[in-house]
Amino acid sequence: MSMNWASATEQVVIASTGGAYDRALKAAWFDPFTKETGIQVVTVVATNAEMRAKASAMVKAGNVTWDLYLDGEIQAASEAHRQVTEDLSAFCQQFANRKDLSPNACAPGGALLQSTATLLAYRTGKPGGPVPETWADMWDTKRFPGGRAFPNFDDPWRVMAAALLADGVAKDKLFPLDVDRALAKLDQIRPAITLWWKTGDQSVQGFRNEEYSLGQIWLTRAKAMQTEGLPIAWSSKASFLVGDRISLIKGAPHHENALKLIAFWLNSPKAQAQACEVLSCTPPSIEAIALMSDQARKTMPSADDIRNSIVVPDADWINANAAMLLERWNNWIR
Repeated sequence: MSMNWASATEQVVIASTGGAYDRALKAAWFDPFTKETGIQVVTVVATNAEMRAKASAMVKAGNVTWDLYLDGEIQAASEAHRQVTEDLSAFCQQFANRKDLSPNACAPGGALLQSTATLLAYRTGKPGGPVPETWADMWDTKRFPGGRAFPNFDDPWRVMAAALLADGVAKDKLFPLDVDRALAKLDQIRPAITLWWKTGDQSVQGFRNEEYSLGQIWLTRAKAMQTEGLPIAWSSKASFLVGDRISLIKGAPHHENALKLIAFWLNSPKAQAQACEVLSCTPPSIEAIALMSDQARKTMPSADDIRNSIVVPDADWINANAAMLLERWNNWIR
């Protein structure tokens, strides 16, 4: 690809969580974007907690070096998020009449990258053996021996919610979370937890190194491992619907390029289909879903799954109680 030096300096900086996730986005989204526009996409790898802290610090200091970062759907609706990111309402108007895009594809807090699940994944054993399907199974160390993995970052609701479901709380009675009951249930499984992961990549490395047999991880990472040929499967009966948004930082140095990169994603069902084919995510465009293989469509969360088994978290309650949840979590995890 020949480019003159003037255009070679054009860039956009995006923070993401690294590993298989980044590789899928690079192949499907960043590289085609660079080919079409000549704008280089520079990626920075950080954990979700680090991204939020760094974005906030950069905006406060008035010294912003990143343009975009990927943040969870729930955080992207929070007040704290609004203080460090640009309101995309005006930018989003161009997508308002797009019949193929989901209604929440472009929102003030960011554009929808994809929807996916945090769920129970497990190492597959001999065919015909018992298979863990629910969070109660995750707690059943006799029937399903082996180490357990859970996330440990600034967003503990999903671990507490799994504990409550394992303790018999009904899916529709989950929120508001009973934190005391959740932590008491977590006390029971604590000795079996062999990995507390902070990044999606750590959850992958831990599985690869046989550090755990059952874990609460992201579907995007579980699917990437399955594609790689690792002996992994998962249960959508034990899952929470989550998603990622592409957020623009206030004072982004390459503001226009950043908006072009977001628009390229929403305007390219082909890019969405290619990324979600690898990651088992649900893309924002139904045209993209139509371009995916039957096999990939089977593994991504379906409308029936969402209706019948997948838990849709109460984002308003989680955001309103984020500080309390984190304080209780940090006291427990210590």
